[in-house]
Amino acid sequence: MRASLIGIVFLLFSQPVWSAAKIEHWQTAQGSRVYYVHTEGLPMVDIQVSFDAGSARDGSQFGIAALTSALLDTGAGDWNADEIAKRFESVGANVGAGISDDMAWVSLRTLTDKKLFDKALETLQVMLARPTFNEADFQREKNRTLAGLKQREESPAELAHIAFSKAVYGDHPYAHPSDGVIETVAGFSANDLREFYKKYYVAANAMVVIVGDLNKEQAEETAQSLVAELPAGQKPEPLPEVAMPVKASQRHIDFPSSQTHVLVGMPGTYRKDPDYFSLYVGNHILGGAVLVSRLFNEVREKRGLAYSASSSFVPMFRKGPFVASLQTRNDQTQKALEVLNKTLADFINEGPTEAELTAARKNITGGFAMRFDTNKELTNYVSMIGFYGLPLDYLDTFQQKVEQVTVASIKDAFKRHIDPQLLQTITLGGAPAKK
Repeated sequence: MRASLIGIVFLLFSQPVWSAAKIEHWQTAQGSRVYYVHTEGLPMVDIQVSFDAGSARDGSQFGIAALTSALLDTGAGDWNADEIAKRFESVGANVGAGISDDMAWVSLRTLTDKKLFDKALETLQVMLARPTFNEADFQREKNRTLAGLKQREESPAELAHIAFSKAVYGDHPYAHPSDGVIETVAGFSANDLREFYKKYYVAANAMVVIVGDLNKEQAEETAQSLVAELPAGQKPEPLPEVAMPVKASQRHIDFPSSQTHVLVGMPGTYRKDPDYFSLYVGNHILGGAVLVSRLFNEVREKRGLAYSASSSFVPMFRKGPFVASLQTRNDQTQKALEVLNKTLADFINEGPTEAELTAARKNITGGFAMRFDTNKELTNYVSMIGFYGLPLDYLDTFQQKVEQVTVASIKDAFKRHIDPQLLQTITLGGAPAKK
């Protein structure tokens, strides 16, 4: 849903709105956690209500978290999808919803003029508390999802990542794709979504983030009203720990393409890992800073084996994946894979140089403030801090933590987290051309 009014206001007040994020935290009477940052300069507010209801909570119904999220704005209370859209549009507000492996969320960006704000907030509150999941909307969204899953079968990149996740996570809830698979989604009923909603969209499992031009009292009233009609419920049990692979594996998947996708990795790190900053800065040197990283230099610059090569850690509630990847011509796959593995092994054994570390620190800290110079970006960061229980001064101390990383701490962290003997390798593409 788009709103021209917000766009106009944003242009009128385009200066950065964040200089030092003071995050305040409390709980509502229903037990929902609230994180609030007051910003000035724009007469608007970003609100995000999140639940521990991502795809990791799918159970055996792969895709149900995503489909439940997709149905939230298609009907609520006495309103259908068009009426909900018109209510938001009439006050210049944007609403959205989505999921990750860990989290499901609904977001609202609205002006803070009382008349406009009250209508947007009421609409969001009804969406959260009284979604209808009516049959016609359910069937339409289900068919749309199934069409997308069918189309996914033609995407080598997506198929490679699905196979990689399965190789790394086995039967863990992180193993399956967030949007599900055809076999499970095809069997869903609207009642399945209602049951998922009733279990996870409850006050005890909710977190409200408010960033914008509301004072503390207004923020308290806003948070309270958003969760007031939700049943108290209870938080779900923590996700199981990730079982580490017992040995390395390599699997090739034939696909009619001239390029082969290569993914190498294993479970890496989690959000509250004490080694996080050493791994983050180290990976920036290894493959995170794509155009100047070691992987890019070895694979692309020195040998011309691929257009790009990169690596990343994806920290989650449990150990998210570490993955190094590239895409190369089919007949160069083995050579590119050898270079990738040697570059990774050398980095684990030797660590970065002092010069590489100095450059990485400057690169990371130099643009740090630009990452959340709008309310929306700051809301995303505060949601991450709140959801994963990170310290409230996380943003204030981020640059200090980066500066404290040393060559030794990177080398030590990589050796303990990335074992070349446990790497899972997926290659997906066509067979090498015969000479």
